[in-house]
Amino acid sequence: MKTPSLIVAGVALLATTAVHAIDADYRRLLERSGCTQVSEMQGCDIHKTKAENAKAGFVADAPAHEKGAASHTPYAGQWVAKAASGATVATIRIDDKEQVWVSGKRVNAKRSDGALVFRDGSITFTIQGDRRLTGEDYWSDADAGTKGRIVPE
Repeated sequence: MKTPSLIVAGVALLATTAVHAIDADYRRLLERSGCTQVSEMQGCDIHKTKAENAKAGFVADAPAHEKGAASHTPYAGQWVAKAASGATVATIRIDDKEQVWVSGKRVNAKRSDGALVFRDGSITFTIQGDRRLTGEDYWSDADAGTKGRIVPE
């Protein structure tokens, strides 16, 4: 009795084809408008631009080129790397283009797992992009085996 029902279930699974929820044209309209399927049901108009839908309150942020403003990164600003004693290890400046200066010296930075990571000598600095996370910005010195926190200035 179980064998025929298993065979029927197996055939039914093999017979079903992949179903795509969104066709290419609809996806293009959603991307252009900044709407999601949920926000469209709440009144977001897929035939308008992101900027128009942002004015109507449906899109959190319109692209910078549509708003006429410079892009903002959560890493931008002045930071201070502190030792456990409270002494300043380094001063850090990050601009809106995510260019980084450590104690006045330009260093290369890269994004890694939601954080901006950069090095100056043996010290690695990590600043989280999600500003709701507190105490997650830190530095560590591989040679000395020390570490500490990074705080916004």
